[in-house]
Amino acid sequence: MYKKILITIFCLFTSLLVLADELQIKDDAPKTYVVKKGDTLWDISGIFLNEPWLWPKLWRMNPEINNPHLIYPGDELRLVYDENGQPMLVKGKPELKWSPKGRKTLKDSNPITILPLEHLAPYLNYSTVLSQAEIDTSPYILGGDEKYKSNMEGAKLYIKGELKAGQNYAIYHKGDEILDPESKEHLGYYAILVGTAKGIRTGNLENKEPSTAFLESSKREVRAGDIVVEVNEGQLLPSFYAMQTVKDKELQARMISSYNLTREFGKFEVVLLNKGANHQLNMGEVYAINRQSPDVIETADGPVYKEDASFWYRLTRPNDSDKHISMPMENIGHLMVFKVMEKTSYAIVLSTTKSVRIEDYVSAP
Repeated sequence: MYKKILITIFCLFTSLLVLADELQIKDDAPKTYVVKKGDTLWDISGIFLNEPWLWPKLWRMNPEINNPHLIYPGDELRLVYDENGQPMLVKGKPELKWSPKGRKTLKDSNPITILPLEHLAPYLNYSTVLSQAEIDTSPYILGGDEKYKSNMEGAKLYIKGELKAGQNYAIYHKGDEILDPESKEHLGYYAILVGTAKGIRTGNLENKEPSTAFLESSKREVRAGDIVVEVNEGQLLPSFYAMQTVKDKELQARMISSYNLTREFGKFEVVLLNKGANHQLNMGEVYAINRQSPDVIETADGPVYKEDASFWYRLTRPNDSDKHISMPMENIGHLMVFKVMEKTSYAIVLSTTKSVRIEDYVSAP
Protein backbone atom coordinates (compact mmCIF):
# COMPACT_ATOMS: atom_id res chain seq x y z
CA MET A 1 0.00 0.00 0.00
CA TYR A 2 2.76 2.48 0.94
CA LYS A 3 4.63 1.62 -2.26
CA LYS A 4 1.54 2.48 -4.30
CA ILE A 5 1.24 5.77 -2.47
CA LEU A 6 4.87 6.67 -3.08
CA ILE A 7 4.74 5.86 -6.78
CA THR A 8 1.56 7.89 -7.25
CA ILE A 9 2.93 10.87 -5.34
CA PHE A 10 6.18 10.94 -7.29
CA CYS A 11 4.36 10.79 -10.63
CA LEU A 12 2.01 13.58 -9.62
CA PHE A 13 4.68 15.88 -8.33
CA THR A 14 6.89 15.66 -11.38
CA SER A 15 4.00 16.66 -13.63
CA LEU A 16 1.96 19.08 -11.53
CA LEU A 17 4.18 22.10 -10.85
CA VAL A 18 2.74 25.17 -9.26
CA LEU A 19 3.78 28.04 -11.49
CA ALA A 20 1.20 30.70 -10.81
CA ASP A 21 2.84 32.26 -7.70
CA GLU A 22 6.19 34.00 -7.40
CA LEU A 23 8.70 32.41 -5.09
CA GLN A 24 9.67 34.38 -2.00
CA ILE A 25 12.97 33.26 -0.54
CA LYS A 26 13.30 33.79 3.21
CA ASP A 27 15.69 36.51 4.31
CA ASP A 28 17.55 34.01 6.49
CA ALA A 29 17.55 31.17 3.93
CA PRO A 30 20.91 29.34 3.87
CA LYS A 31 23.03 29.01 0.75
CA THR A 32 23.46 25.29 1.30
CA TYR A 33 21.67 22.59 3.26
CA VAL A 34 22.63 18.99 4.06
CA VAL A 35 19.68 16.59 4.04
CA LYS A 36 19.09 14.86 7.37
CA LYS A 37 17.32 11.62 8.16
CA GLY A 38 13.64 12.33 8.73
CA ASP A 39 13.55 15.37 6.43
CA THR A 40 10.72 15.78 3.91
CA LEU A 41 10.57 17.94 0.80
CA TRP A 42 8.04 20.08 2.65
CA ASP A 43 10.47 20.60 5.56
CA ILE A 44 13.37 21.49 3.29
CA SER A 45 11.29 23.87 1.20
CA GLY A 46 10.14 25.57 4.40
CA ILE A 47 13.78 26.37 5.19
CA PHE A 48 14.07 28.36 1.95
CA LEU A 49 10.55 29.55 1.11
CA ASN A 50 7.94 31.69 2.84
CA GLU A 51 5.33 29.55 1.04
CA PRO A 52 6.69 25.97 1.11
CA TRP A 53 3.73 24.59 -0.87
CA LEU A 54 5.39 26.13 -3.93
CA TRP A 55 8.27 23.68 -3.57
CA PRO A 56 7.92 22.17 -7.10
CA LYS A 57 8.89 25.52 -8.58
CA LEU A 58 11.96 25.75 -6.34
CA TRP A 59 13.13 22.26 -7.37
CA ARG A 60 12.44 22.81 -11.09
CA MET A 61 14.79 22.26 -14.01
CA ASN A 62 16.72 19.74 -11.97
CA PRO A 63 16.44 16.18 -13.26
CA GLU A 64 18.22 14.83 -10.20
CA ILE A 65 15.74 16.40 -7.79
CA ASN A 66 12.62 15.96 -9.91
CA ASN A 67 12.65 12.41 -8.57
CA PRO A 68 12.75 12.36 -4.77
CA HIS A 69 14.05 8.77 -4.99
CA LEU A 70 17.43 10.38 -5.71
CA ILE A 71 17.64 12.59 -2.60
CA TYR A 72 19.05 10.90 0.48
CA PRO A 73 20.24 11.95 3.92
CA GLY A 74 23.73 13.34 3.54
CA ASP A 75 23.11 14.99 0.16
CA GLU A 76 24.04 18.65 -0.05
CA LEU A 77 21.56 21.05 -1.64
CA ARG A 78 22.58 24.49 -2.95
CA LEU A 79 20.40 27.54 -3.52
CA VAL A 80 21.27 29.09 -6.90
CA TYR A 81 19.64 31.52 -9.34
CA ASP A 82 19.02 31.06 -13.06
CA GLU A 83 19.70 33.57 -15.83
CA ASN A 84 16.40 35.33 -15.03
CA GLY A 85 17.24 35.67 -11.37
CA GLN A 86 14.78 32.96 -10.31
CA PRO A 87 15.84 30.70 -7.40
CA MET A 88 16.15 26.94 -7.59
CA LEU A 89 17.75 24.12 -5.60
CA VAL A 90 20.45 21.88 -7.05
CA LYS A 91 22.41 19.02 -5.58
CA GLY A 92 25.97 19.91 -4.61
CA LYS A 93 28.68 18.15 -6.60
CA PRO A 94 31.09 15.90 -4.70
CA GLU A 95 34.52 17.30 -3.96
CA LEU A 96 37.30 15.78 -6.05
CA LYS A 97 40.16 14.25 -4.06
CA TRP A 98 43.46 12.86 -5.35
CA SER A 99 43.65 10.32 -2.57
CA PRO A 100 41.18 7.43 -2.70
CA LYS A 101 38.35 7.77 -0.21
CA GLY A 102 35.30 5.64 0.40
CA ARG A 103 31.91 7.22 -0.06
CA LYS A 104 30.14 7.97 3.20
CA THR A 105 26.62 6.62 3.41
CA LEU A 106 24.02 6.38 6.15
CA LYS A 107 22.96 2.88 7.09
CA ASP A 108 19.37 2.06 6.29
CA SER A 109 18.91 5.45 4.65
CA ASN A 110 15.76 5.91 2.61
CA PRO A 111 14.95 8.55 -0.01
CA ILE A 112 13.05 11.50 1.39
CA THR A 113 9.36 11.95 0.63
CA ILE A 114 7.11 14.97 0.16
CA LEU A 115 5.19 14.51 3.40
CA PRO A 116 5.61 11.83 6.10
CA LEU A 117 3.32 9.21 4.64
CA GLU A 118 2.88 7.37 7.92
CA HIS A 119 0.75 10.31 9.04
CA LEU A 120 -1.51 10.24 5.98
CA ALA A 121 -1.68 6.61 4.88
CA PRO A 122 -4.12 5.39 7.57
CA TYR A 123 -6.59 8.07 6.47
CA LEU A 124 -6.47 7.58 2.71
CA ASN A 125 -8.80 4.61 2.64
CA TYR A 126 -10.41 4.32 6.03
CA SER A 127 -11.13 7.74 7.54
CA THR A 128 -14.58 9.02 6.74
CA VAL A 129 -17.72 10.59 8.13
CA LEU A 130 -20.98 8.70 7.76
CA SER A 131 -24.13 10.45 6.60
CA GLN A 132 -27.54 9.30 7.73
CA ALA A 133 -28.26 8.14 4.16
CA GLU A 134 -25.12 5.96 4.16
CA ILE A 135 -26.08 4.47 7.51
CA ASP A 136 -29.58 3.69 6.24
CA THR A 137 -28.48 2.09 2.96
CA SER A 138 -25.11 0.44 3.66
CA PRO A 139 -24.71 -3.30 4.26
CA TYR A 140 -24.35 -4.26 7.92
CA ILE A 141 -23.24 -7.26 9.96
CA LEU A 142 -25.83 -9.81 11.00
CA GLY A 143 -23.49 -12.15 12.89
CA GLY A 144 -20.61 -14.59 12.52
CA ASP A 145 -19.96 -18.27 11.94
CA GLU A 146 -19.66 -18.82 15.69
CA LYS A 147 -22.19 -17.81 18.31
CA TYR A 148 -20.11 -14.90 19.61
CA LYS A 149 -21.39 -11.42 20.40
CA SER A 150 -18.14 -9.98 19.09
CA ASN A 151 -15.93 -11.33 16.31
CA MET A 152 -12.16 -11.33 16.01
CA GLU A 153 -9.68 -11.86 13.16
CA GLY A 154 -10.25 -15.01 11.14
CA ALA A 155 -14.01 -15.10 11.64
CA LYS A 156 -16.51 -15.40 8.84
CA LEU A 157 -19.03 -12.58 8.92
CA TYR A 158 -22.54 -12.69 7.48
CA ILE A 159 -23.66 -9.41 5.98
CA LYS A 160 -27.09 -8.09 5.03
CA GLY A 161 -26.34 -6.66 1.60
CA GLU A 162 -24.77 -7.82 -1.64
CA LEU A 163 -20.99 -7.85 -1.23
CA LYS A 164 -18.54 -8.69 -4.01
CA ALA A 165 -16.23 -11.67 -3.77
CA GLY A 166 -12.59 -10.53 -3.56
CA GLN A 167 -13.53 -6.92 -2.73
CA ASN A 168 -11.98 -5.18 0.31
CA TYR A 169 -14.29 -3.68 2.92
CA ALA A 170 -13.97 -1.48 5.98
CA ILE A 171 -16.19 -2.12 8.98
CA TYR A 172 -17.37 0.86 11.02
CA HIS A 173 -19.20 1.41 14.24
CA LYS A 174 -21.52 4.42 14.21
CA GLY A 175 -19.99 7.04 16.49
CA ASP A 176 -21.30 10.25 18.00
CA GLU A 177 -23.17 12.84 16.01
CA ILE A 178 -21.03 15.65 14.56
CA LEU A 179 -22.43 19.16 14.98
CA ASP A 180 -21.09 22.33 13.41
CA PRO A 181 -19.49 24.27 16.31
CA GLU A 182 -21.07 27.53 15.09
CA SER A 183 -24.38 26.80 13.36
CA LYS A 184 -25.07 23.52 15.26
CA GLU A 185 -25.99 21.97 11.90
CA HIS A 186 -25.88 18.18 11.74
CA LEU A 187 -22.78 17.18 9.71
CA GLY A 188 -22.89 13.41 10.06
CA TYR A 189 -21.56 10.77 12.44
CA TYR A 190 -18.03 9.76 13.36
CA ALA A 191 -17.10 6.50 11.62
CA ILE A 192 -15.12 4.38 14.09
CA LEU A 193 -13.05 1.82 12.21
CA VAL A 194 -13.34 -1.56 13.94
CA GLY A 195 -11.96 -3.90 11.28
CA THR A 196 -11.31 -4.79 7.65
CA ALA A 197 -12.68 -7.71 5.69
CA LYS A 198 -12.72 -9.29 2.24
CA GLY A 199 -15.85 -10.49 0.51
CA ILE A 200 -15.88 -14.23 -0.17
CA ARG A 201 -19.49 -14.91 -1.16
CA THR A 202 -22.24 -12.71 -2.65
CA GLY A 203 -25.65 -12.87 -1.05
CA ASN A 204 -29.14 -12.36 -2.41
CA LEU A 205 -31.39 -9.83 -0.72
CA GLU A 206 -34.55 -11.05 -2.43
CA ASN A 207 -34.02 -14.58 -1.12
CA LYS A 208 -32.78 -13.29 2.26
CA GLU A 209 -29.39 -14.90 1.71
CA PRO A 210 -26.57 -12.99 3.47
CA SER A 211 -23.22 -12.22 1.91
CA THR A 212 -20.12 -13.66 3.55
CA ALA A 213 -16.87 -11.83 4.34
CA PHE A 214 -13.62 -12.94 5.95
CA LEU A 215 -12.53 -10.71 8.84
CA GLU A 216 -8.88 -9.95 8.01
CA SER A 217 -8.13 -7.55 10.85
CA SER A 218 -9.93 -6.18 13.87
CA LYS A 219 -9.02 -3.02 15.76
CA ARG A 220 -11.97 -3.29 18.12
CA GLU A 221 -14.77 -5.73 18.75
CA VAL A 222 -16.75 -6.31 15.56
CA ARG A 223 -20.42 -6.65 16.42
CA ALA A 224 -23.80 -7.16 14.78
CA GLY A 225 -25.09 -3.90 13.33
CA ASP A 226 -21.66 -2.55 12.38
CA ILE A 227 -21.64 -0.92 8.94
CA VAL A 228 -19.73 -2.35 5.97
CA VAL A 229 -18.26 0.04 3.37
CA GLU A 230 -16.41 -0.84 0.17
CA VAL A 231 -12.74 0.21 0.05
CA ASN A 232 -10.70 0.60 -3.14
CA GLU A 233 -7.13 0.35 -1.93
CA GLY A 234 -4.55 2.05 -4.11
CA GLN A 235 -7.23 3.95 -6.05
CA LEU A 236 -7.97 6.79 -3.65
CA LEU A 237 -4.99 8.92 -4.61
CA PRO A 238 -6.18 11.80 -6.82
CA SER A 239 -4.05 14.83 -7.52
CA PHE A 240 -4.40 16.38 -4.09
CA TYR A 241 -0.65 16.39 -3.62
CA ALA A 242 -0.42 19.22 -6.15
CA MET A 243 -0.53 21.78 -3.33
CA GLN A 244 -2.16 25.10 -4.10
CA THR A 245 -3.11 28.16 -2.11
CA VAL A 246 -6.59 29.57 -2.30
CA LYS A 247 -6.44 33.36 -2.30
CA ASP A 248 -9.82 34.32 -3.72
CA LYS A 249 -12.04 31.93 -1.79
CA GLU A 250 -14.20 33.30 1.02
CA LEU A 251 -13.91 30.64 3.69
CA GLN A 252 -13.89 30.55 7.45
CA ALA A 253 -13.86 27.00 8.72
CA ARG A 254 -13.39 25.54 12.17
CA MET A 255 -11.64 22.42 13.37
CA ILE A 256 -14.09 19.93 14.87
CA SER A 257 -11.66 17.40 16.30
CA SER A 258 -8.15 16.01 16.08
CA TYR A 259 -7.09 12.40 15.57
CA ASN A 260 -5.83 12.08 19.15
CA LEU A 261 -8.96 13.81 20.48
CA THR A 262 -6.85 16.46 22.21
CA ARG A 263 -7.70 20.17 22.23
CA GLU A 264 -4.10 21.23 21.53
CA PHE A 265 -1.78 19.64 19.00
CA GLY A 266 1.06 20.39 16.61
CA LYS A 267 2.63 19.65 13.25
CA PHE A 268 1.36 16.71 11.18
CA GLU A 269 -1.74 16.19 13.31
CA VAL A 270 -4.81 15.25 11.27
CA VAL A 271 -7.92 17.33 11.93
CA LEU A 272 -11.55 17.27 10.84
CA LEU A 273 -12.98 20.53 9.44
CA ASN A 274 -16.61 21.65 9.46
CA LYS A 275 -16.56 22.47 5.74
CA GLY A 276 -16.37 20.17 2.73
CA ALA A 277 -17.52 19.86 -0.87
CA ASN A 278 -20.56 21.97 -0.01
CA HIS A 279 -18.15 24.93 0.40
CA GLN A 280 -15.99 24.02 -2.63
CA LEU A 281 -13.04 22.69 -0.66
CA ASN A 282 -10.67 20.64 -2.81
CA MET A 283 -7.91 18.16 -2.11
CA GLY A 284 -4.47 19.74 -1.99
CA GLU A 285 -5.64 23.22 -1.04
CA VAL A 286 -3.47 24.92 1.58
CA TYR A 287 -5.19 27.14 4.13
CA ALA A 288 -4.01 29.38 6.93
CA ILE A 289 -4.61 28.53 10.57
CA ASN A 290 -5.57 31.72 12.41
CA ARG A 291 -6.09 32.47 16.08
CA GLN A 292 -8.33 35.19 17.42
CA SER A 293 -6.38 37.42 19.81
CA PRO A 294 -8.29 38.07 23.06
CA ASP A 295 -10.41 41.22 23.19
CA VAL A 296 -9.57 43.98 25.63
CA ILE A 297 -11.77 46.32 27.69
CA GLU A 298 -10.49 49.71 28.78
CA THR A 299 -11.55 50.24 32.39
CA ALA A 300 -10.86 52.96 34.94
CA ASP A 301 -8.08 50.76 36.30
CA GLY A 302 -6.53 50.25 32.87
CA PRO A 303 -6.94 47.74 30.00
CA VAL A 304 -7.96 44.20 30.92
CA TYR A 305 -8.82 41.17 28.86
CA LYS A 306 -12.56 40.81 28.38
CA GLU A 307 -12.79 37.56 30.32
CA ASP A 308 -10.80 39.12 33.17
CA ALA A 309 -13.16 42.07 33.63
CA SER A 310 -14.90 42.08 36.98
CA PHE A 311 -18.33 40.58 37.36
CA TRP A 312 -19.66 43.97 38.45
CA TYR A 313 -18.30 45.67 35.31
CA ARG A 314 -19.82 43.06 33.01
CA LEU A 315 -23.13 43.27 34.88
CA THR A 316 -23.48 47.06 34.91
CA ARG A 317 -21.83 48.00 31.59
CA PRO A 318 -22.54 45.18 29.12
CA ASN A 319 -23.16 47.57 26.21
CA ASP A 320 -20.26 49.93 26.80
CA SER A 321 -19.01 49.18 23.28
CA ASP A 322 -16.70 52.18 23.02
CA LYS A 323 -14.56 50.63 25.74
CA HIS A 324 -14.34 47.25 23.99
CA ILE A 325 -11.39 46.81 21.64
CA SER A 326 -11.53 43.91 19.17
CA MET A 327 -8.11 42.44 18.54
CA PRO A 328 -7.04 41.00 15.15
CA MET A 329 -6.60 37.39 14.13
CA GLU A 330 -3.01 36.21 13.77
CA ASN A 331 -1.68 33.46 11.53
CA ILE A 332 -0.10 30.61 13.48
CA GLY A 333 0.38 28.01 10.74
CA HIS A 334 -0.93 26.22 7.66
CA LEU A 335 -2.75 23.01 6.87
CA MET A 336 -3.55 21.04 3.71
CA VAL A 337 -6.89 19.44 2.89
CA PHE A 338 -6.33 15.84 1.76
CA LYS A 339 -9.77 14.23 1.86
CA VAL A 340 -13.09 15.93 1.11
CA MET A 341 -16.59 14.73 1.99
CA GLU A 342 -19.92 16.47 1.50
CA LYS A 343 -20.02 18.57 4.68
CA THR A 344 -16.63 17.86 6.25
CA SER A 345 -13.03 17.32 5.24
CA TYR A 346 -9.77 15.99 6.63
CA ALA A 347 -6.65 18.15 6.71
CA ILE A 348 -3.08 17.76 7.96
CA VAL A 349 -1.26 20.50 9.87
CA LEU A 350 1.83 21.36 7.81
CA SER A 351 3.44 24.04 9.94
CA THR A 352 2.74 25.92 13.14
CA THR A 353 4.46 28.53 15.29
CA LYS A 354 2.62 27.41 18.42
CA SER A 355 0.24 24.68 19.54
CA VAL A 356 -2.94 24.56 17.44
CA ARG A 357 -6.27 24.56 19.26
CA ILE A 358 -9.67 23.23 18.26
CA GLU A 359 -11.04 26.77 18.62
CA ASP A 360 -8.69 28.15 15.93
CA TYR A 361 -10.01 29.27 12.55
CA VAL A 362 -9.13 28.10 9.03
CA SER A 363 -9.25 30.53 6.11
CA ALA A 364 -7.58 31.42 2.82
CA PRO A 365 -4.00 32.67 3.38
